[in-house]
Amino acid sequence: MATFHSSKTGELSFPKVGESAEAKDVLLERPIGQILSEKVHLSVEQVEEILAHMRANGVRFGDAAIALGLATHDDVLKALSEQFGYAYADDERRKISPELVTLNQPFSSQAEAFRAIRSQVLMNVFNVDEPKRALAVVSPASGDGKTFFSANLAVTLAQAGGRTLLVDADLRGPRVHEVFNIENKTGLSSVLAGRVDSQVIQEVAGVPNLFVMPVGITPPNPLELIERRAFDMLMRELVLKFDHVIVDTPAVVYGSDAQVIAARCGAVLIVARKDESRVGALQQLVASLSPSTARMVGVILNEF
Repeated sequence: MATFHSSKTGELSFPKVGESAEAKDVLLERPIGQILSEKVHLSVEQVEEILAHMRANGVRFGDAAIALGLATHDDVLKALSEQFGYAYADDERRKISPELVTLNQPFSSQAEAFRAIRSQVLMNVFNVDEPKRALAVVSPASGDGKTFFSANLAVTLAQAGGRTLLVDADLRGPRVHEVFNIENKTGLSSVLAGRVDSQVIQEVAGVPNLFVMPVGITPPNPLELIERRAFDMLMRELVLKFDHVIVDTPAVVYGSDAQVIAARCGAVLIVARKDESRVGALQQLVASLSPSTARMVGVILNEF
């Protein structure tokens, strides 16, 4: 991920607010040594050995523990994640959700790239001085990495503390439920068809502040559903209930769904793939979005 160029649906039940700011402040006060010692059950003698290695070699507690064979690199990452209030995937989560690099490898260069994009999105879309809006993520073709981008951006927004909802509005080829390994029996299509269910929004286990609305049953008339007034009303309701709303969309090659969704969301960001997306296709996409009421936020060049 490299380049960022600025340029009544029914009564839904919403999950309650998660961990308080006070609780997160307490976490930050705990030193890494204390957290790591508890996680790997270090004895007093082992802690003293690590501290001695730290002083002798001028390294940090975690590096010293790894050098002495008393902790693994993964142990240290988990401790750091806990210290800074970052969700970090366990081994099982990493196996079933390999695309979630911001959760599986929160201190990697890929995750750092997503955090840099998050900063831009927070300033340009979710700024308190801006009108409340959702962010639609669109791409010219299938395989550009749009769902990968949407999911990881949502994770980083949740890691920053904002209540974040990722809506899968790709009613043609939904994948968000696969990325997060959640149920897809009911979701957006149910709401738009007038079948409101309390389970249309699911909390992502192990990731505080992150929620997902999957597609549910894939409908035979996707464009007609999102063109209904119900979708517009739903978006208006969701942006009031959550700090950040990210909406994944179908690739533009499949029709005008993405343009309609972007207009309902109020903001749009384009994802293109390096060495694969054609300049002409991007120009056509930008031109098709220009008459829309949606604010064009920028273009992301996906290198991963």
